[in-house]
Amino acid sequence: MTVIRYEPWALVNRLQKDFDRLLDAPVATAADSGAWLPPVDIDEETGRFVVYVDLPGVDPAAVEITAEKGVLSIRGRREEAPREHGESYRRVERVKGEFQRRFSLPESADTAAIKAKAANGVLQISIPKLAQVQPQRISVEAA
Repeated sequence: MTVIRYEPWALVNRLQKDFDRLLDAPVATAADSGAWLPPVDIDEETGRFVVYVDLPGVDPAAVEITAEKGVLSIRGRREEAPREHGESYRRVERVKGEFQRRFSLPESADTAAIKAKAANGVLQISIPKLAQVQPQRISVEAA
């Protein structure tokens, strides 16, 4: 006859160990997954919309901006800067790789006149508004 030791808290202890292991594991970040979404600010002014995209370290020639079917798409790639590193400590938080942002444009946007310029790591996209058609009042003549 085989004697089996019964431990009523074995399952709870195992769950506690698994939970502790999860808490000790490093937290995954955007840098770990390779995903990168540059931050964006959008302003609406009287005659235009302005989109500001933070793209530090990105060559402006590597950025592609398209406006099609009411959607503004911004895509590009940031390359890793070449570094020499030996056996010293290294920490990398700046993400490299491709990015893409898409925004729905309002009907009042003039997609044919969009302009973009980059300065100091900030891409500025200017989207002019179309001239608003004002409603015309029609008078009714008495017969």
